[in-house]
Amino acid sequence: MFAGKRPGNLGVKDGKLAACPGTPNCVSSQASSPRQRVMPLRISGDPGAEMRRLTDVVNNMSGTRLVDEGENYLYFECSSKLLGFVDDLEFFCDPDEGVVHVRSASRLGYSDLGVNRKRVEGIRRKFELA
Repeated sequence: MFAGKRPGNLGVKDGKLAACPGTPNCVSSQASSPRQRVMPLRISGDPGAEMRRLTDVVNNMSGTRLVDEGENYLYFECSSKLLGFVDDLEFFCDPDEGVVHVRSASRLGYSDLGVNRKRVEGIRRKFELA
């Protein structure tokens, strides 16, 4: 119902995911604002295997759909159960740093009531246990 349009700035450019807008409905491990910053996911071992493991974790969450994947990139759409709001969830693996950067942003509205941060931290917990 409230899907909105897919943003045109998704993906990785010069080793960076898109910057968060000035609204509080986006979090990113590459954000400069403490209000929007989350920690990247730590990886150890083969980056390809870690990205496959991450794909499994996110695919097992309700309302998520894998839209695009590359060697070091994953893009999911996450839909809310109630009204069908869609958030864009991206991951970028930087093997040199040993991390997977993450960005989760609402397409519509101003506040997300902390949904994107909760989603990323939930993924982190599941990824660390997987």
